[in-house]
Amino acid sequence: MFDGNNSPPPRTTDHLGHKANFDVNEQKLHSRGVPSLWDEISSWLIIAGIIAVIYLLFKIF
Repeated sequence: MFDGNNSPPPRTTDHLGHKANFDVNEQKLHSRGVPSLWDEISSWLIIAGIIAVIYLLFKIF
């Protein structure tokens, strides 16, 4: 990936920033856990319900 000057982008060497980001992500994983299949299913059911309500509103009016 190059920028407009045909030179590669600068490499980030912010090791403390990378470590802080890793620590935050690790803490989220330990407190919430891995997203489960039930989370995915419930999200799809909510989306399907919203689409069904919109469809019914168009059909009624």
